[in-house]
Amino acid sequence: MRPPPGRDGRHGFGGAVRGAGYPVGGDAVDQHVVRSVRSGPASQKAVFALFAFTALGTPRSGVLVAMADVGVPAALPTLLVVVLLASAAGVLGVLVLGDAALRAVGRTNQDALVVGVLLGLVLLSWGFAGVVGLLSFAAATAVGFVPTRLGCKRVHLMGVLVGPLALGL
Repeated sequence: MRPPPGRDGRHGFGGAVRGAGYPVGGDAVDQHVVRSVRSGPASQKAVFALFAFTALGTPRSGVLVAMADVGVPAALPTLLVVVLLASAAGVLGVLVLGDAALRAVGRTNQDALVVGVLLGLVLLSWGFAGVVGLLSFAAATAVGFVPTRLGCKRVHLMGVLVGPLALGL
């Protein structure tokens, strides 16, 4: 499936990369730069979450909740070093293994992959919650089809989270 002409994201992404200070010449974007730039927000989010964790004393992400549950001390310097080392390892991993992974994904039968992921989700839903999990999965699937049927973007459905979050549910 190809995007319509002029809507493939290259121009917008080129501007984003240019804005990040990386040299980009027209549409010829170095793929190593692209993959490295895309991994930056995850590192930024981890650093922000650590500062929030140490400043507020309450975890704001799933990983920090798990760390707090097992009693990891909120020592900002030590945790920042760990995040920086993990980020560096991730960037090096992308640069070294990225091309091979991209080729492997390109050779993957997409239909078999989709069926396998769907089957895995159904099994997880049934395994964790039984019939209720399967019914919830079916309802979530139906809700997921609403935006495409109405011609709106999927991100607009995120508004359904506002009520439960506001009520603390």
